Amino acid sequence: MRACGGWRRFLFFLPLVFFLPYLLSVLELHEKSVVEDLPRKNRQKFDHLILGPAAGQGLPNRLQCQGLKALNKTSFQASSIGNSISFVSVFTIYNTSLDVHVDSRASNMVTVGNASYSKTERSMAILNVFINFIQVTMPKSDVFILTDPASDLSMPRKGVTIYPIHGEYSRDKLMLQRIRSYITFLERRLWEHSQGQGHINHYVFTDSDIAVVDDLGHIFHDYQNFHLALTFRNNKDQPLNSGFIAVRGTPDGILRAKIFLEEVLRVYSSKYMNASRMLGDQLALAWVVKSHPSFDARRFTKAQPFVEDITGASVLFLPCTTYNWTPPEGAGQFHGMPLDVKVVHFKGSRKRLMLESWNFFSSSSDISDMLCLILMSGRTKYDF
Repeated sequence: MRACGGWRRFLFFLPLVFFLPYLLSVLELHEKSVVEDLPRKNRQKFDHLILGPAAGQGLPNRLQCQGLKALNKTSFQASSIGNSISFVSVFTIYNTSLDVHVDSRASNMVTVGNASYSKTERSMAILNVFINFIQVTMPKSDVFILTDPASDLSMPRKGVTIYPIHGEYSRDKLMLQRIRSYITFLERRLWEHSQGQGHINHYVFTDSDIAVVDDLGHIFHDYQNFHLALTFRNNKDQPLNSGFIAVRGTPDGILRAKIFLEEVLRVYSSKYMNASRMLGDQLALAWVVKSHPSFDARRFTKAQPFVEDITGASVLFLPCTTYNWTPPEGAGQFHGMPLDVKVVHFKGSRKRLMLESWNFFSSSSDISDMLCLILMSGRTKYDF
């Protein structure tokens, strides 16, 4: 009887031997899915301004804020440098059905301050704020907007020129077209010089989602021997950001910058077309620079300007921390905003913050205080 009872217990627990591993695997999968879902819940994108602690407080050479008041001012001053500087940006309008149908328009609207925008209107608002900041910090500078001739783009503002250039401006090819448009623009500047029509005018090619918060004229004055300038960061895979490219306006500077960008375009077209919608231009830039035999990529780890000869051009490398500063999102070390920041880049889901920052500056007229707003809000993900 004891033997029979033992067999009964064995037969009772036998299914558990096979079922238990399955049960544990299900529990593990469920636990993993819960862990993976946690960050998604924290990825909420806000439709209003969110302020947090200002990073970098107590650190030297960093903006110090008490609320939205800057305790130490950034070194803003107007330029007295003779040569003129023009900003160049690629921009086009996409006619989306959401902006056409009235029924869908309401769900597509966003509100910033006292203004409401559709998708097209908020893109135009960002472009206008981009120009506003330039006219505040560099009032003598002109702005060229390179665009699709088929785009219904109008910008009746003093110092702003709409510059149509034929090409493929679809969203999938826009980054590729941007380089082509830059090259075409430089070719026309070269032609003007060859006809004796050109004067020394330097150029800064940028994304339209940046704010120039200090004068950039000193770049061309303090660094006399470069043809073009790029901004770099300590990022192994994407050390260069294509959102800021400065070109010296001499015939030699324009020619060598054009040849350099033609090489970037060739690499882009041959190696990175699978990233044509996003990042392909930055990957191509990095390839052209890092593949040069004498280049030492370890120089990207220190936020100090340096000059290197790349493909026949003298390239000035400027740290993003000063000339292409972006408020970090999410967790990780964040050491605040350098006092010498010149350009703030509202890339990614920071466009709302760009418009909010301009509204704040319009009411306060203090760039340093506005930078405290950006510093306290820049780690938030916004709805656009």
